[in-house]
Amino acid sequence: MKNRLKVLRVARGWSQGDLAAMLNVSRQTVNAIENERYDPSLPLAFIIARVFALPIEQIFEE
Repeated sequence: MKNRLKVLRVARGWSQGDLAAMLNVSRQTVNAIENERYDPSLPLAFIIARVFALPIEQIFEE
């Protein structure tokens, strides 16, 4: 699944570790999602959307 996670994170000046702490996941998980090696679960996708204050559709696409 394609995503804009890295672009959104960098635009806010957050490190992968910062975002990982906000999501309660490891930095490696954030890296894997950003590099499209791992698709987040639906609950995690909703948390990501909440952290960025965006609809899921503006972060993830098929």
